[in-house]
Parts: sequence; structure tokens; C-alpha cells
Amino acid sequence: MAEKKNKAEESLKDIVALAKRRGFVYPGSDIYGGLSNTFDYGPYGSELMRNIKNAWWKAFVHDRDDVVGLDSSILLHPDVWKASGHVDSFTDPLFDCKACKSRFRADKFLEDALGVDGSKLDLAAIREVMEKEKDKLKCPNCGAKDFTEPRQFNLMFETKMGAAAGSDQTVYLRPETAQGIFINFKNIVDTCRVRVPFGVAQIGKSFRNEIVARQFVFRTREFEQMEMEYFCKPGTQKEWFDFWVDYCVKWLHGLGIKQDSLRVRAHEPEELAFYSEGTVDIEFNFPFGWGELWGIASRTDYDLRQHMEFSRKNLEYLDPETKEKYVPYVVEPALGVNRLFLAILSDAYRVEHAGTEEQRVVLSLHPSLAPVKAGIFPLTKKDGLPEIGEALYKSLSKVFPVDYDLSGSIGKRYYRQDELGTPYCITIDHQTKEDNTVTLRERDSTKQERISLDKVRDFLIDHVNGV
Repeated sequence: MAEKKNKAEESLKDIVALAKRRGFVYPGSDIYGGLSNTFDYGPYGSELMRNIKNAWWKAFVHDRDDVVGLDSSILLHPDVWKASGHVDSFTDPLFDCKACKSRFRADKFLEDALGVDGSKLDLAAIREVMEKEKDKLKCPNCGAKDFTEPRQFNLMFETKMGAAAGSDQTVYLRPETAQGIFINFKNIVDTCRVRVPFGVAQIGKSFRNEIVARQFVFRTREFEQMEMEYFCKPGTQKEWFDFWVDYCVKWLHGLGIKQDSLRVRAHEPEELAFYSEGTVDIEFNFPFGWGELWGIASRTDYDLRQHMEFSRKNLEYLDPETKEKYVPYVVEPALGVNRLFLAILSDAYRVEHAGTEEQRVVLSLHPSLAPVKAGIFPLTKKDGLPEIGEALYKSLSKVFPVDYDLSGSIGKRYYRQDELGTPYCITIDHQTKEDNTVTLRERDSTKQERISLDKVRDFLIDHVNGV
């Protein structure tokens, strides 16, 4: 077990090292010594993130006639979070080491220390286990066995809004994007002529003051979500729940994620959030084990009814044909962009011919997700080859991101692009001047073929666009 864990940790370290080496992800505030659990997405990482979000938006908004988009505010009226239940119940169980003052999330601590399933323990059960097994528990940082009693800790970040001292108001950085959709339900129905069933999709930043923030970008305090709330008539929610689970799984496979890297797990009754009548997690087999990638929840009419109560506004839907009034039920597929980013990197990462002179690291990214679509390499820096390469670069860069590289041997230039996940490399050599053809190399197979220079643009358009 320990050997398997160490191997998984090494695998994650390799991916983290590649991410920094090739400009995908940098540690946050690096020149100041870093800020715990913050990350900056570099030139290639930000391009991959944008491609992921564009692919999701196309599949969940543009390709559907029953979904519209929204971009709601990060700062919402504080009563929104009272209505949603976040102020009272959005908490994690925590305790401190009295010796070194380190703070731990109790359920995760017990999972690591004792192997118990922390997700099934409430606060009372956690306290009971910690008391019963106290001789087996020690601080992983200092080794002490003296802890404070576990208590609940709210995960929302507080801030103040107001220009004058004494007149400021406590507001929260949103812990999820969903509530911005619910409070705009009536606005969208009134202005966009949508009819139930319909969905509202949103991509945006959320913030949670996670104590256990770890495993690279899997769990961070600042993260980005792609969420949709699908409003349907009560009684039809099971049908739509099953539809969206299937739709989401097929979309992930369409991104190139291997089927055996994914599994669908239904929540046990004791795991369900208080608003949910059913939840399914699409889990991915990360280097550190299976973890939630995408949650699909049947939220009933809880959120709309809560906002009706707290705002005193009528959020009922009037069916224009039957004239029936009702509060819609909601099915919510909620996906973290950062987790999907890590899943895609993990699934695409491989090392070929390890330990030999032919070793190469490859990211087998779906061409539509790859941050660079093609690398352009003049064989030499003379004989007019760079000029041909520059002209091709200018032509292609108007259509999609491409790299132009003159430095190092052709082999090293290939390997750099392999680590970026670039699907194709184009070499301009002396034969190019003779017959106007170039060498086109495919990333995964490394097969090469000659192709006419004037056909390169159309070939790439056909092979790198679309999921």
C-alpha cells in the first residue's frame, strides 16, 4: 500500500514539474516565497483553461436550444447566503494541535490516520472517534498528541463593502456560482422568453476557505466553476437527472479522457446535501486516487423557495400554454474547471522509453484542447528557410495558436512540443525550396509525411478544431 502511494505521489510530482517547466502552472506569488495553495496559470495553462471552458460552453450552451448563459456578480447581497443556508451550515469540522498550532480538517485527518470513511461522520461521531482512538492520533507536523476539541468552521471568505468607516457592510466572496443563477431566474424568464424546461449556464470564480487545500490544483481556495441549473417541471426531474448524467459522461469521453479513468458513483443517503434528493459524482482516477470531478445533483425546488421566502418575491413559473403555476425543480451539473484541467493533464501524461536515450514525455491532449496547435521549425537558420517558416507562422497564427522555434536540434524541438501536447509539428527543409512541401509530424505516433505547403492550413483546420 505504501509503495503504491509513493508511486502515485511521484506521478503527481512529475505532472507538477512538467506544469511549471512548460508554463502551464506556476506557484502563486513565487518571487515572495509563495502563498499557500495559490497558483497562477501560465501562457500555456491559461490557453488550455480557455479551450476547456470554450468546449464546455459550446456543448452546454451554443449547441443546445434550451440553455442560456449568465455572468453573475461575485459579490451578492449577504441575505442570498442566509437564504441558501451557507451562513448557517457551510462548514467543515476542524481542530488544532495545541503544541504547534497547526489546524486540521477532522474528517480528512481521521481518514489519513485511521483509514475511516470521514464523509460518513458528523461532528458528534468525529468527537467520539477522536476520544476513543486518541492514543493512535498524533500531529503529522510535530508528533504531539494534544488537540483541541473539533468544532465547525465556516468556509466563506468575509470582506467589507462601503466607502466610509462605520458604514461598511459584511459581504462574502461567493462559495459557488449557483446562487447567482437562482436569484436571476425571474429576470431570465421575463426577458429571454425561455420556457421550462430550460437551463442557465455560468462559468466563474468561487472561493472557499478550505483548511485541507492540497493535491496541486485539485482543491484550492480560489477556483473556477462551470455550473448549470436546469429548471424543469416537478415530476420530470428524474428523467432530466438521468439525461444530464449521461450527457456529462459522454462529453468527458469526447474530450479524449479514457473510459477506464472515469466512474459514476451515486451518493449514499447519509452523504446527500440537505437540499438534494439524489446526487451522482463522476469521479476521475487521479494520480492520488479516485476523486470527484463532476457533481450532478437533483436540488428539488429548495433554492427558489428559499429565495422566495427571504426576498418576498414571487419566483413561480407560469406555463404560457396550460396557465399552470409552479416552482420549478432543478437539476444541477456542477464542474470545477481546475479539477478538469488536472484530470486532462493526468490522463494525457505519459513517459515513453523511460530511462533510455529515446525517452520522451508526451501530453496526448485532444487537438482541440491543446494550447498550441502546431510547431513550425525551419531546419536551419539560413538558406531562406526561416523566411518560409515566418510566412507560414504569420498565416497560421491568424487562425489558431502556433509556435515558431529555431533553437536546438529538430529532435529537441519535437520533444518540447510533445511536452506541450502540440498535435503537429511542421519542418521546413531544403526540399521545401525545391517542391514546396514540408514534413508534417504527428505527436502520438511520431509518423511523418510530406504535405504541400499550401495545404497545411486546411489540414490543421480539419484536424485540430472541435470536440
